[in-house]
Amino acid sequence: MGDWWQRNIVEPGKLPLLLALGAFVLTFVITRVVTRLIRAGKGPFGNVKAGGVHIHHVVPGIVLTVVGGFGAVAGDRHGFGPALAAVVFGIGTGLVLDEFALILHLDDVYWTEAGRKSVEVVVVTAALVGLVLAGFTPFGVDNVSQSELQDRANVIATVAGNFGFSLLSLAKGKVRLAVFGVIVPFIAVIGAVRLARPGSFWARRFYGRRPRARAKSRLRAYRHDRRWTVPRRTLQNWIGGRPDPPQL
Repeated sequence: MGDWWQRNIVEPGKLPLLLALGAFVLTFVITRVVTRLIRAGKGPFGNVKAGGVHIHHVVPGIVLTVVGGFGAVAGDRHGFGPALAAVVFGIGTGLVLDEFALILHLDDVYWTEAGRKSVEVVVVTAALVGLVLAGFTPFGVDNVSQSELQDRANVIATVAGNFGFSLLSLAKGKVRLAVFGVIVPFIAVIGAVRLARPGSFWARRFYGRRPRARAKSRLRAYRHDRRWTVPRRTLQNWIGGRPDPPQL
């Protein structure tokens, strides 16, 4: 275990990334527990206010992200300083992304349906960082041999090709596949070759005069959403709490 840790984490300089990911996930979990206790009126916690203004935790999160980010850039990947900066950055990022929906909508939508975006962004971010930590390199450069790495043309072609698959997947309305495809190109290939979702750029541009393709696209999207919407919402509710019912 010690040899594995030294060889795969310490020597490649991945310890700060691991610490940042751990601090990020732990901060998000603690923040959600505290906010759910405040919402339920339990425990010693309460909203922070200054002069009648509700101070959202995204504010200290931004401060910590800036401090940790500049601290990480100023140091190297080894030693106590970079490790501390990584932890500070992870804590700040956890606080900021926990209120991603608030930043997106410029409104306090934390406990609304729109607030689910924060949970989804946190889960996706943690998964992407975990993939990078596991050794995956964006755009599949990790799959290029050492001899090919010496040829810039091969590297450029690999990056451009994998980026093209991610971009095509995004154009087809498959955002998650496009994002994860940046790290694992095979995922983007799946999104690129399958039918586009209704309403996506690809569907509007290329399915306008293809009624069969439009109908098949709608049917496939309906079946996919019917199968996965409930499990996804259940998971989001379990992680972040059930949102308030819409106001009538």
